Amino acid sequence: MSFMDHYTRPDFASVALIVLEMQRDFLEGQPAGMIGTSAILPRIVRLLQAFRAAERPIVHVVRLYLADGSNVDLCYRGAVEQGAYWVLAGSPGSEIVPELLPDRFSRLETERLLSGHIQYLWPGEVIIYKPRWGAFYGTPLENYLRRARVSTLAICGCNFPHCLRSTLYEASERDFRLVLVEDAVSGLYEQGKQELRAIGVSLMDSAEVVAHLERGRASSDRAAVKGQGASEDGSGASAEAEG
Repeated sequence: MSFMDHYTRPDFASVALIVLEMQRDFLEGQPAGMIGTSAILPRIVRLLQAFRAAERPIVHVVRLYLADGSNVDLCYRGAVEQGAYWVLAGSPGSEIVPELLPDRFSRLETERLLSGHIQYLWPGEVIIYKPRWGAFYGTPLENYLRRARVSTLAICGCNFPHCLRSTLYEASERDFRLVLVEDAVSGLYEQGKQELRAIGVSLMDSAEVVAHLERGRASSDRAAVKGQGASEDGSGASAEAEG
């Protein structure tokens, strides 16, 4: 856990899950495989299950490269021009790892995503394309989160030194409360953790995040039952008075 005060403390009643670049080409053994990315899959699956059960927003963020290299980061553009490729728009390797998605999902709507639009999976779960490292740069992510009245982001995925770190700083600049789900992130290292704590990011493992969501659901269920009971008691009292 990091130091928290009332400004940075996560609010799990208004949290969204951001899953970054969990695409096939980034799994170990693939063209752009990142060490540790395959290992975090089960924990991300558990997070997704918990967020869906709690009916909290989920955003999958993907990177898609065009075949001509025109939207590739400058540091990779030369390699792509020479024939290297990964997350090529429309390719199997660009697809999100299937076990992270709802059963009815088919494939990325590449043209829609590249044009800056959101792909909706079902209410509360979407896919967004990002053109550079951070998930907020040149994307509809912030507007989507504001409309959903999200104050807190739980962030996981691939991989910390590049996309996750950039996204965390962009989110901090926009005054979101932040949780890095540290056992559901590839490429995380100790110095990076210390730097995140210094800007108010809370470091939690996936079990902690799931526990917070489940406690919130239990509290809501108790409140609903209590409210229903009060309503029934009131109805009964009215009936007796009328009688």
